[in-house]
Amino acid sequence: MSALGAVEVDAAAGGPLFRPLSAEDGEQRPAEIESLCMNCFRNGVTRLLLTRIPFFKEIIVSSFACDSCSWSNTEIQSAGRIQEQGVRYTLAVTSRQDMNREVVKTDCATARIPELDFEIPAFTQKGVLTTVEGIIDRAVAGLEQDQPVRRATDKEVANKIDEFIGKLKQLKEVHSSFTFIVDDPSGNSFVENPRAPQKDDALVVTHYRRTPQQAAMLGLEGEEVDEKAANSAEDLRNEVLQFNTNCPECNAPANTNMKLVQIPHFKEVIIMATNCDSCGHRTNEVKSGGAIEPQGTRITLRITDPSDMTRDVLKSETCSVEIPELEFELGMGALGGKFTTLEGLLKDIGELVERNPFTLGDSSVPSKTEKLQEFLGKLHEIIDGKAKAHFIMDDPAGNSYLQNVYAPEEDPELKVERYERTFEQNEDLGLNDMKTEGYEAEEAPGR
Repeated sequence: MSALGAVEVDAAAGGPLFRPLSAEDGEQRPAEIESLCMNCFRNGVTRLLLTRIPFFKEIIVSSFACDSCSWSNTEIQSAGRIQEQGVRYTLAVTSRQDMNREVVKTDCATARIPELDFEIPAFTQKGVLTTVEGIIDRAVAGLEQDQPVRRATDKEVANKIDEFIGKLKQLKEVHSSFTFIVDDPSGNSFVENPRAPQKDDALVVTHYRRTPQQAAMLGLEGEEVDEKAANSAEDLRNEVLQFNTNCPECNAPANTNMKLVQIPHFKEVIIMATNCDSCGHRTNEVKSGGAIEPQGTRITLRITDPSDMTRDVLKSETCSVEIPELEFELGMGALGGKFTTLEGLLKDIGELVERNPFTLGDSSVPSKTEKLQEFLGKLHEIIDGKAKAHFIMDDPAGNSYLQNVYAPEEDPELKVERYERTFEQNEDLGLNDMKTEGYEAEEAPGR
């Protein structure tokens, strides 16, 4: 019986396709398929287990074992959906402890070490749950696999590969720091942050929009939406635009509503909301309706009363959030753009921490779990109005907003600061290479 057939039989019997992964669950039985061993070319057994890791996603665990030659192999594949954005993890490895960080690397992810000009291209290795050291060990094993043949046919090339293998092995000793990068257009790879939910200075997480080439590599069809411009801005404000899409959870047909909204004492924003009638999933996203402001904005609210939780909050994609009392910082790009209340945003932060597979899932460490439970407890105390704290929003683009309940008068608990952006912040926003004046005169001589 094929793997697909075994899965279909299980589904027809009334059992769930993906079962939660648990060490105490003795009912999980993998599908077993007799398959050919690629080492001795005799028959072995492949076991497939479709399971769900709590606070992470659905995966397919595959394990092959051959009784004839004792060769074995294990793989994991993501069975969840492709994320809306790609993700890039940049880790500065400075100690042996960094080599033990857990890594989820999908088969479409690229791993790079710039110092050695070394790259593991996408789709050259299967998906794996390992560590940074494990990624390097797999690379070394792959390079050493055909070395005996190379030494016999091309000794010069074999010597150069031996030299490079030596450099990779030296990296594991971490005599000097190096950079480890995992770039996954599907957004399903992960590198552990041992300090979560606090910010890890050694780890930079960047979310980005896929290029058409990356989307084609993942088998995604480019969707072009023809949007007809409204006759006037007033028509857009009074009209709710609707277009067809698919639910990000169950992939059933759904409708996305889009509307231009004027926020009092602020500016216009575009609110997009998707409701799925099939599974009940709801999502919303906020985009700035205007340009990037000349200066960045830093908003500080001192939370002193439960009524502060009802303040409206507009968090743009470029805004970072900080709560000093909890030593917590949420970077740019995380949670995306949101228009909600302060209570809603804090609850979203709590859910983001709980969904991390290396914090409260089966992959977590008990000491770290206790620390995170303590963090979530303090966060809920702030939401319930039992604890006072400072809530800080820092948006270099100046497109975020926190409601002033005393408007148009000053709010004694709310402080809004304008500041000049640094070169690095302008670089993140793509402003350093953007020229909006005088570019026509420069292009004219070259025509």
